[in-house]
Amino acid sequence: MNIAIVLNTSWNVYNFRMGLIKALQHHNHQVTVIAPRDEYTQKLIDQGCHYHELTMDSRGANAIKDIQLLFELSRIYKRVKPDVVLHYTIKPNIYGTIAAKWNNIPAVNNVCGLGTVFLKKNFISKVATLMYKLAFRTPRKVFFQNSYDKRLFVKNNIVKENIADTLPGSGIDLEKFGPIDYSRNKQFTFLLVSRLIHDKGILEYIDAIKLLKSRGIDAKFQILGAKDPNHKRGIKSNIIDQWIENNTIEYLGTSDDVRGFINKADCIVLPSYREGTPKCLLEAASSAKPIVTTDVPGCKNVVQHNYNGLLCKMKDAVDLADKMSIMASFDDNQLKTMGLNGRKKVETEFDEKLVIDKYLNTIQELLP
Repeated sequence: MNIAIVLNTSWNVYNFRMGLIKALQHHNHQVTVIAPRDEYTQKLIDQGCHYHELTMDSRGANAIKDIQLLFELSRIYKRVKPDVVLHYTIKPNIYGTIAAKWNNIPAVNNVCGLGTVFLKKNFISKVATLMYKLAFRTPRKVFFQNSYDKRLFVKNNIVKENIADTLPGSGIDLEKFGPIDYSRNKQFTFLLVSRLIHDKGILEYIDAIKLLKSRGIDAKFQILGAKDPNHKRGIKSNIIDQWIENNTIEYLGTSDDVRGFINKADCIVLPSYREGTPKCLLEAASSAKPIVTTDVPGCKNVVQHNYNGLLCKMKDAVDLADKMSIMASFDDNQLKTMGLNGRKKVETEFDEKLVIDKYLNTIQELLP
């Protein structure tokens, strides 16, 4: 059978869906990736995926471009003729679902997170809600990455409860992200792994660092992730450059393999405003690293306070600094125990195999 996967970047498919793709191929399904072309497209082709290029602007809303995207997806579906199509991220979820309905193709959607559009109640969020309501009348299944997002969609009549289900995020490869022997750095090291946009709590992290330094905390503060100054909520490059020049942070750039950076850190930090299920926290917990993150949906799914990390208030740099200070004050045994607790949590709740099995079972139910 031909299973299509539709996403906003080839990078996203390669980094977050390869486990599912390999499982589908193992079960003799052909996998067709429909996504914009980037440097990861060839890697997907090398892995045996069929590829169809998609023209999509994932930033912001433009009525003309979005209508063009809808008809482009419909033309691709008509040409590819997938037996089932899997949609991820907001625009494929909305326009891909409508296009799938036009072509009588069963659609399975994945709401990976509510994103910036749902963080504020304004005209754009109202339009997005209406578009979701229109599109989500027809998919056969809608997966959410946490129960909070699922309840929100069901409560607001965006999706029917009988087709809504939850997944533990995109899961984690427990073998790839394995725990290493505990070792504490001479200079305690905090690492934030994220794209540099406001909604990830980057500014709160910077303010917390300044507070900690003013208190005389001797620690290293790192950021690993792509700059995205063109994003509506992106942080301007000149501001990031100032942080680097002033030695506020150590900027590590980007990497295709974050394991080495996570393994060298003492604590992973993510002060995000809201998440689906953050991959970076799954990677950290699977690697037996203690975590400081916000007490918000998605983040608190992965971190249990005082068990495998510490939870702080959202948009509160002072509370974030306090929790980071507490973490740095823990002795080696406390840090090691927190890390191992995180590993236990992901082993029982977030194994990638749990995600894959749900997809395989759902696809099996939909196929003739």
